[in-house]
Amino acid sequence: MDPFRANLFAGKTAFIAGGTSGINLGIAKRLAGLGAKVSVAGRNPEKAEGAAREIGGTDIALGLSCDVRIYQSVEEALQKAVDTFGKLDIVISGAAGNFVAPALGMSANGFRTVVDIDLNGTFNVFRACYQHLNRPGASLIAITAGQAVNAAMLQAHVCAAKAGINQLCRVLAMEWGPDGVRVNGISPGPIADTEGMARLAPTPEAETAIKARVPLRRYGTKEEIGDAAVFLSSDAARYVTGTILDVDGGSQLGDARSRDGSNGLT
Repeated sequence: MDPFRANLFAGKTAFIAGGTSGINLGIAKRLAGLGAKVSVAGRNPEKAEGAAREIGGTDIALGLSCDVRIYQSVEEALQKAVDTFGKLDIVISGAAGNFVAPALGMSANGFRTVVDIDLNGTFNVFRACYQHLNRPGASLIAITAGQAVNAAMLQAHVCAAKAGINQLCRVLAMEWGPDGVRVNGISPGPIADTEGMARLAPTPEAETAIKARVPLRRYGTKEEIGDAAVFLSSDAARYVTGTILDVDGGSQLGDARSRDGSNGLT
């Protein structure tokens, strides 16, 4: 049974950067399923159009070509979304890049690319969308990650970018709160059937090891991240801003391999 009432977002519009695949496409489907008109943006125009068809077709979804690293590209995509469905009630910035590499094995360009997509891209989306928001009442959500607060080997670029996103959310929540605009973040843990987990846990053994460290002993689902986005976008969260919501099965609490505190080492 769906915990949210049908047509919760009837008459609402959403724009999702990076919404053509993975977690973000799952969020787009969830919002559309509850009545929102949804625009999804990604760098590949064919993929964007395919995502819109998968969400439900032209009556409720629009696929847009957009490179979040380029401010003008974001502006153009947002304008098309507004021209099609009207002013925005929900904006989600979820475009991200990642690869596994030690700092000494990472080029300056590789580091810069991830920061540019994740952090600069989030700023570009949020800054450019502001003029198109239905104010007061608009909800902005950034997709961040546990690396923002927990240092991780081979993830210097991601740790830096996500930490910046968390602080950006908090600052914008302070600056835009007086206008009735809420800014929050969602920090997913390991989520099943995503490109990120395919890279970080490419073998069954690696997957089992990761699940063993999670207190709830499983991967999360795209639907669970979608539900978190629904909550933060709804009136149920109307007094919630500047918050990073961990949806991670308790992953950030620490290594939970052993209930007796031995972490499986004894």
